Amino acid sequence: MSVQRRRSTRRIDAVFAISARAAGIALLGILAAIAIFLIWHAIPAFGKDQANFWTSKEWSPDGTHRYGIVAIAAGTLISSAVALVIAVPIALGVALFITEYAPKRIARPLSYVSDMLAGIPSVVFGLWGALVLVKHLVGVEKFLNTAFGWIPLFSAPKSNFEAPIGSLFATSVVLAIMILPIIAAISREVFRQVDPANKEAALALGATKFEMVRTAVLPPSRSGIVAAIMLGLGRALGETIAVALVLGTSFIVQPHILQPGGTTIAANIALSFGEAGSFGLPALIASGLVLFAITLVVNLIARTVIYRAGKVERAAVA
Repeated sequence: MSVQRRRSTRRIDAVFAISARAAGIALLGILAAIAIFLIWHAIPAFGKDQANFWTSKEWSPDGTHRYGIVAIAAGTLISSAVALVIAVPIALGVALFITEYAPKRIARPLSYVSDMLAGIPSVVFGLWGALVLVKHLVGVEKFLNTAFGWIPLFSAPKSNFEAPIGSLFATSVVLAIMILPIIAAISREVFRQVDPANKEAALALGATKFEMVRTAVLPPSRSGIVAAIMLGLGRALGETIAVALVLGTSFIVQPHILQPGGTTIAANIALSFGEAGSFGLPALIASGLVLFAITLVVNLIARTVIYRAGKVERAAVA
């Protein structure tokens, strides 16, 4: 390679390194700008509140000037957690079926269908959930109440099942369907990166297909699976229109997922923003700040888990 060509290559590398560094700094700057905006506009809400913002279940900023985060934060966390419980096993099963069990003529079309599901707009999921899914879930909710009604989570009066209702359970099912393709797509790619030699070695030692997946595929994929789950959780926490259409708005703490009532932070912002007054707008921004903080904490926890899992895997290899 000539001296001139080497110099040109070095210039290109230097330009690329500067561009990558600038992109990283810009991303941090955007994140900091969002945080500053939320904090700056949320501070007045804490001073104007006639109740305790952190413990009150009320939400009437433009009426009685009393509002709190408890009810909408509880709805956000409960619906997202139940959605994960539903979506994660199915998504991992789909990813494993595509990568390890299905023949190529089936695996490729199924991958396309799974990825296309992620492109459906939220409003379509919300309309389908409100008009179709809710009434078809009545039988499932009856079964859960009959079989597991002794658990407070599934307790509900029998009168609730006489007509279709928008419950946290129905909302969680819609959220689960929405985050399922995200978790499945990332998990699928993680499973494909597993060293084929490990899988072949397990099979050569007499392991069944299930034993091979359990010992040679899942352990080295742990950090990637956690990342996929956290991305799905982030989508569930911030979902707006679908939740608003299925669940509506009810400012109560609702630990019984089969009963009507409850809402989420994102849905409350979407439904209340247009009519918010001088007190309501800072209150909504304050709730958005809480959602921002929850999402940030979830991602930090995910990064910690992924880092530790990566250290364990590297130690095992060494």
